Amino acid sequence: MYKDDYQHPDYYQLDELLTDEHKLIRDTARAFVKKNISPIIEDYAQRAEFPKHLIPGIAEIGGFGPTIPVEYGGGGLDQISYGIIMQELERCDSGIRSTASVQGSLVMYPIYSYGSEEQRKKYLPKLASGEMMGCFGLTEPDFGSNPAGMITNFKDKGDHVILNGAKMWISNAPFADIAVVWAKDEAGDIRGLVVERGMEGFTTPETHGKWSLRASATGELVFDNVKVPKENIFPNVKGLKGPLGCLSSARYGIAWGALGAAMDCYDSALRYSKQRIQFDKPIAGFQLTQKKLAEMITEITKAQLMVWRLGVLKNEGRATPAQISMAKRNSVETALNIAREARQIHGGMGITGEYSIMRHMMNLESVVTYEGTHDIHLLITGMDVTGINAFK
Repeated sequence: MYKDDYQHPDYYQLDELLTDEHKLIRDTARAFVKKNISPIIEDYAQRAEFPKHLIPGIAEIGGFGPTIPVEYGGGGLDQISYGIIMQELERCDSGIRSTASVQGSLVMYPIYSYGSEEQRKKYLPKLASGEMMGCFGLTEPDFGSNPAGMITNFKDKGDHVILNGAKMWISNAPFADIAVVWAKDEAGDIRGLVVERGMEGFTTPETHGKWSLRASATGELVFDNVKVPKENIFPNVKGLKGPLGCLSSARYGIAWGALGAAMDCYDSALRYSKQRIQFDKPIAGFQLTQKKLAEMITEITKAQLMVWRLGVLKNEGRATPAQISMAKRNSVETALNIAREARQIHGGMGITGEYSIMRHMMNLESVVTYEGTHDIHLLITGMDVTGINAFK
């Protein structure tokens, strides 16, 4: 039976910055992960299957829409709590965190922020409980970093619209009950609408053959003259600020989450280095191993301070999209570098499923690209500090 021995690295005693509620939320999420996800995640990743039976449990620990008000089924928690839950989930697997991130930040957030009261009451409680699962349709085959060029569109037909187009690289798509879709209206404005499974012409083919996020379900959204009632259109947003607002929320969660993967790799490497004997002593006693471990914990500590401060700013309503971009980019780069160094410390064992390292490394190759690529986030920071747009 697999035993999860993970211990949370906290070199600067950052726990002192957390409230008792934050720690309780973290301990609850960690206990759930250790008991229910860690023992099975490698098997599901090897089989490229999402463990759907975990959905009710993830809902119970507040993994779906933790910041959504309680009246709509959410947790009513603050932004640091949201970050902590994402960190605990991704500490185990990025694919599991992706499922929760999509549900909370990319489906529940826009329904709450941009939707009508009827839409909130209809969808949010069921999404919060996991009774209903959602996905987010923005990226298209030819439009990723440039979402404004999307060609998915809908035409007015009286009491409904007719939706046509396609989205790809959509987490949760194969099993989602609803999709929050961004499409252009006849005036060329980007609008959000909820498309429900079962609507004629709406299909969600699964993406196979992935080497990354194998325990997460990925697919396409295909719309072939789909009839969508007008009451499913978000009334309170128009333009790219709608989907970009969702992405800011999700990227914030990734900043915390990817750091969880980094901490898991470091913790495993530290423990392994003390147990692995070469030349009559643990490899932890060699200078080059200590260099790797010292640099890992230094980068983790710097990133922990960054996401905590970002969480404070977000709670105060002062976090900017550019600040979130910086944190997302930094956390993922930190995690990727640490995963690679940790793999070296584990030697040949690092490529086996006995340890989480290689799975984290492969997962992070997706995380470094989705919801804003590594280079795009760099340019967002560049534009923010210079005031000059380098995208065009």
